[in-house]
Amino acid sequence: MITKSFNKSRIATSVSLIMGAVATMPGLAQEASDQAQLANTDFEVIEVSGIRESLTKSMLTKRAASGVVDAISAEDIGKFPDTNLAESLQRITGVSIDRVNGEGSRITVRGFGPDYNLVTLNGRQMPTASIDATTASGSRSFDFGNLASEGVAAVEVYKTSLASQPTGGIGSTVNLVTAKPLSNPGIKASFAAKAVSDQSTEEGNKITPELSGIYSQTFADDTFGIQLIGSYQERDSGSASAETGNGWYTIQGTQGDWGSLPQDGSFVNPPQENDVYSVPRNLAYNFNEFRRTRTNGQLTLQYRPVDEFTATLDYTYSELENQTLRQQISTWFNGNPAYGEYTQGTNTQGSVIGPVIYADSTCCDIGLGTSDFTRVNENNSVGLNLEWLVNDNLLLELDYHHSTAEAGPGNNLGSDNVISGVQFDRVVTEVDYSRDFPVMDIMYADGVTGLDPARMLTSGTAFRNSFMRSEIDQFQFRGNYTFDDGIITSIDFGLASIEVKNRSAYSNAQRDTWGGYGSPDDYPDDIFIQKSVADRFDDMPGAGSANLEPFYYATSMQDFLSVISQIATANGDTLGPCGTELCMDPNFTTDRRTTEEQWSAYVQVNMSFDIGDMPANLAVGARYEDTTVDSSAKVPEYETIAWTGDNEFSAVPTGNDQFTSLSGGYDHFLPSVDFNIEVMEDLILRASYSETISRPNYADIQGGLTINQLARFNGGSGSAGNPNLLPFESTNIDFSAEYYYGDGSYVSAGYFDKSVDNFIGNDTYTDTVFDLATPFGGPRYQAAVAALGEGATTTAIREYIIAQGVGVDGNNILGIPGEDPILEYTITQPVNSDSRAVDGLEMAWQHLFGDSGFGFIVNYTAVDGDVKYDDYNTNKGENPNQFVLLGLSDTANAVLFYDKDDWEVRIAYNWRDKFLDATIDGNGERNPTYIEDYSQIDVNISYDINEHLVVFAEGINVTNEYKRSHSRHPNMLIGVYDAEPRYQVGLRYTF
Repeated sequence: MITKSFNKSRIATSVSLIMGAVATMPGLAQEASDQAQLANTDFEVIEVSGIRESLTKSMLTKRAASGVVDAISAEDIGKFPDTNLAESLQRITGVSIDRVNGEGSRITVRGFGPDYNLVTLNGRQMPTASIDATTASGSRSFDFGNLASEGVAAVEVYKTSLASQPTGGIGSTVNLVTAKPLSNPGIKASFAAKAVSDQSTEEGNKITPELSGIYSQTFADDTFGIQLIGSYQERDSGSASAETGNGWYTIQGTQGDWGSLPQDGSFVNPPQENDVYSVPRNLAYNFNEFRRTRTNGQLTLQYRPVDEFTATLDYTYSELENQTLRQQISTWFNGNPAYGEYTQGTNTQGSVIGPVIYADSTCCDIGLGTSDFTRVNENNSVGLNLEWLVNDNLLLELDYHHSTAEAGPGNNLGSDNVISGVQFDRVVTEVDYSRDFPVMDIMYADGVTGLDPARMLTSGTAFRNSFMRSEIDQFQFRGNYTFDDGIITSIDFGLASIEVKNRSAYSNAQRDTWGGYGSPDDYPDDIFIQKSVADRFDDMPGAGSANLEPFYYATSMQDFLSVISQIATANGDTLGPCGTELCMDPNFTTDRRTTEEQWSAYVQVNMSFDIGDMPANLAVGARYEDTTVDSSAKVPEYETIAWTGDNEFSAVPTGNDQFTSLSGGYDHFLPSVDFNIEVMEDLILRASYSETISRPNYADIQGGLTINQLARFNGGSGSAGNPNLLPFESTNIDFSAEYYYGDGSYVSAGYFDKSVDNFIGNDTYTDTVFDLATPFGGPRYQAAVAALGEGATTTAIREYIIAQGVGVDGNNILGIPGEDPILEYTITQPVNSDSRAVDGLEMAWQHLFGDSGFGFIVNYTAVDGDVKYDDYNTNKGENPNQFVLLGLSDTANAVLFYDKDDWEVRIAYNWRDKFLDATIDGNGERNPTYIEDYSQIDVNISYDINEHLVVFAEGINVTNEYKRSHSRHPNMLIGVYDAEPRYQVGLRYTF
């Protein structure tokens, strides 16, 4: 690192501001005139590299910007601070991330989750495609895991809005800036190779490769440039989790309800009249293996025949392939509490109690699920940008891109699947919820000592096909006119059109043979491999309990597929779309197609002036947006309800379906004002006002009503879209103070307030959709109860009805129209609800200790809002719905670094407080899911062997933290997820 003195004169400060302003504008700035001013200015500059250079660039960007902006810059060509872009973004004040398989995926900014933040690439809105496990995705959120960081030169986070910025993010607008060859004239090349060590995998390679390279060169006196970037990454990893995937059933006090606790002394601290509690629907231990392959590529061509004109053509490609291998041991609870203990309630308003010990006498199956599925996410973007400096005052720009994102299954086994292995010997299941890890203890039938391959077979299967494709065509015309003198320095103006086509679809090839398929004799014992439960949870507190179920049995998907196919062939059974072979259904039962057309125009006036001897800047603008929505959805039809298991019901499709279409639209006038003043040298005060919008997700604006095929005895669930939804409308106010007191050093504090109108929540109503008859509670059911007695189990009742043979199809009892009662469905529909307000404080301190090489960054964001979830509200009766904001939480970061001579060392600490992640659980019921507070430490070290070769090492989650989530009470576990540290070593060679 070379350091020169920096003369902190007004002209030097102005040059820094200009440099920062150029950096923050994606493709359009007063670049030509600024370059001329730089050429004629005599000043001293800072020349640094590595971490210090990156932080200095980011600081200049923050200082020069209109409004509140934070940025992260690459330390060198192909050298972004973190391999994962989201991992870098979490270092920014107010930004927190969601992790998938231990890697950063999506971001939350100032308490607003992924769907409230717009991500652009070089100022262009990017399409998104994601997959949900058991439904069609409707998310607009961008997954940063799809993009490698090597091709990114900078990431800019705009926390306040300007009229010149596209709409869509009321949390923030995040712009990814890629490198350009004409910005780096000459020949530049870099190659990096890494070895990733992930000890969490049990079956994959514990060492996997990552390769990346950049080549950039200019020709013909720097009038033509080409840049090629490529990266390839493999990673094998694993995880173990304990999950209540089907959620909790919530009950008020001593009310008699499904699953309510007995008041006979079998439970310690039973609920009192004013206590609220829940009982679990299941518990599963999941053991996952992940195999990830990510391929990225980018080609950029630039041509500048004259200084005043630049043409840029670029193509960006990314593909992410994820294979998941899962083994599971699980138990279902059908609301038969046997004994246990709950926490002590107060019998007053607000008292929520949770289980300490919960035992359920539901028999009889122990699930041994096996999954093997692959998902592929592919993104393509081609764009053309033309920039013309008409004269010294006028700069015009035309930009077009066509981009697609598609996510779907990698083969005919679907995007998610499960074959349920099973042993029917369970009598009672006890779960100890007293610690973070829930201890499952299964009690077996007389004469059975535990899981036994000789007693195992399969039951039901599900092969799900989730698909999403998004396509964007966007035209942007932008201009900037610079004035030679006067208070008004420049005017920005522009027009844009964007068409977004989105399709999200889903189908489920499910066999409801939950009573078993074939017999244990049909399944070779040697396909079941015994595994230790305790060994997979050795880092979890409580997993060493002597009561823990000792073993589970793993089976390969191919072994199960082969045996099931042999049974089907022998019996003449049809298993689904592929005959005697199990596979996904390519014919979607849920198919949503939406087209949004957006037109916009903006004008922004930029002014500079002095108030006394204090320089000030003011940007005043307005943006007009007009949006039309056309949405259609496939609506399957059903004929009756089949009772397929003790507490499993399924709607039987007629095979007919139709598309229904609805339209909507809205327009908005969005003003913005940004003001900053340097009240004393290097002390800048800012104030901003803006109005912004975020559009509803695609599921919310679907054009039809669909029901979930699976139901329960007391009803089913479904969803209806609402294309007439208005977007979130946020009125934003920001105040901040920033003091730049040294080279690369500053301290800042800010306050923000966001008042959100048209807050989108979910409302529910009940309806007898399709008038589907259910056998539960009908004449045959009543006759069975009369014959067997009031205490008869559902198993006995089913067996009795099946033995009578009326309205029976194998082990399925079909509802008889006109005779049996009609099943009610709870339909969830998005609605625009009341306003909500969020405010918060942000504080940041970045300091470089002179020439010592040491420095630190610390920041903290406190967020508050009138959007809290009431855990005491059971969401039943008079108060069925709660409208809340997901993702609201405080965050903090601390980074200590050393950057001098040939060494770079960075230790980063990241913390996020507890936050609400969902309000509907895995069974479709209205229960909250809280992600508990989480912290993580990452370490980076690099050493420059010479001016070309660098070796480095990185550790992620070096303290081996795990994540946990719960429902209304901390003891109501939703999931606890083990995670291992991840390390990588590598080298980078720059030519």
